[in-house]
Amino acid sequence: MNYEMTIGLEVHAELNTATKIYCGCKNSFGAQVNSNCCPICTGMPGTLPTLNEKVVEYAVKMGHALNCKINPVSKQDRKNYFYPDLPKAYQISQFDIPLCENGHLDVMIDEQGNTKRIGVTRIHIEEDAGKLLHDESFAGSLVDFNRCGVPLIEIVSEPDMHSSAEAKAYLETIKSILQYIDISDCKMQEGSIRCDINVSVALPGEPRGTRCEMKNVNTFSGAVRAIEYEAKRQIEVLEAGGEIHQETRRWDDAKGQNFLLRSKEDSHDYRYFPEPDLLTIVIDEEKIRRLKDELPELPNKKCKRYMDSYGLPYFDANLLTENPDKAAFFESCVARKNCKIKSVSNWLLGDVSRILNERNAVLADTSLTPEKLTDMIALIEAGTISVTAGKTVLDEMIFSDKTPKQVVEEKGLAQISDTGALEAIVQSVMDANPKSIADYKGGKTNVIGFLVGQCMRQSKGQGNPAVLKELIEKKIQND
Repeated sequence: MNYEMTIGLEVHAELNTATKIYCGCKNSFGAQVNSNCCPICTGMPGTLPTLNEKVVEYAVKMGHALNCKINPVSKQDRKNYFYPDLPKAYQISQFDIPLCENGHLDVMIDEQGNTKRIGVTRIHIEEDAGKLLHDESFAGSLVDFNRCGVPLIEIVSEPDMHSSAEAKAYLETIKSILQYIDISDCKMQEGSIRCDINVSVALPGEPRGTRCEMKNVNTFSGAVRAIEYEAKRQIEVLEAGGEIHQETRRWDDAKGQNFLLRSKEDSHDYRYFPEPDLLTIVIDEEKIRRLKDELPELPNKKCKRYMDSYGLPYFDANLLTENPDKAAFFESCVARKNCKIKSVSNWLLGDVSRILNERNAVLADTSLTPEKLTDMIALIEAGTISVTAGKTVLDEMIFSDKTPKQVVEEKGLAQISDTGALEAIVQSVMDANPKSIADYKGGKTNVIGFLVGQCMRQSKGQGNPAVLKELIEKKIQND
């Protein structure tokens, strides 16, 4: 039977404030174990938290980006649960009055630019817990409290997604927005962004099924696999005559399966009550408006603009807008107007991305500028150098101060377009390949590519392929 899947996501994003949410400890990743903690974030008796104002501002910005209602008056609550890396035995969070609620996000779901609206139930602020350390070199577990008190926002969606592809598109858009408004570095390998996934299945027309939750999935590809596995597991249980029970499960991406952790808690299990040590959060309307005005053009709108204004396909536009640095570089290239927009996209998403991936680098780590890239592309489009030579130029200049023209001159990469200089090469290749000439005359015109390639080899990559092709065709016709 064809079951319908329903998915809701809870995204946890660590905020990139300088200090933690309730104390002055440094908010940074990778420090020596238990070096960025104090009596407040480790929950020592008698300590009092003080709310970091920047955390509230960041949450409000995300609320505006997701079209939420911003509550000018909200509060914080204690969420009680016991876990070794939560020394207070409670987490300061928000329960019934979050900072932001009742929003939505329009997610692009296909290459035609069609969107689907995903409801956003709420965005609230809370503190992160510590981290348990496990290793074969010691028995038991150790606790690192550096992460205690790191500020989080939790973004809770409505159960509006019905496929793993929609969930992935939603997660990718959320990640891009967080980066565009510069409130989280979204480094998944460091746990800066992770999600809890709620999945249920039901036959079409039937009430929504019982949901099961998977905790702390920290890759988007892992989220896709987790969703598809859990839906399949639930369907198999139902098909066998079983019943789905509300529960929390742990996703093991290495094994490709999940495991039961506990029966799912409801809100009353956490014994929420207002945090007595913190004042009510009050934000004036002028500040709420100012934070909205500070938002840049967001990635989903930018992607649509690239498709509509520049004629780029969805694949290109989506990759170019996935982070603000790449999009800004692309737009600076386009503004120079000295080469084709599609050529800029091809080079940025092709060879430039290849080099960055090989070096595990970003554009800011290189010496590449919009001027250097577009000048190089302009040389190719003018026929001064070949595409192959362009790759050599890029390799030479991306991590150096050299300009494209300097590399071309130093390496003698200028393309030969003079027909007189190329005719001898063409004749030599034709004399050496009589069968290819016969095949061409017999209708196999695709052999022209082979002949041009042979000419390029003889010219050491400097022959203009368009001129070579024209000379070969003319000589064959006149032969």
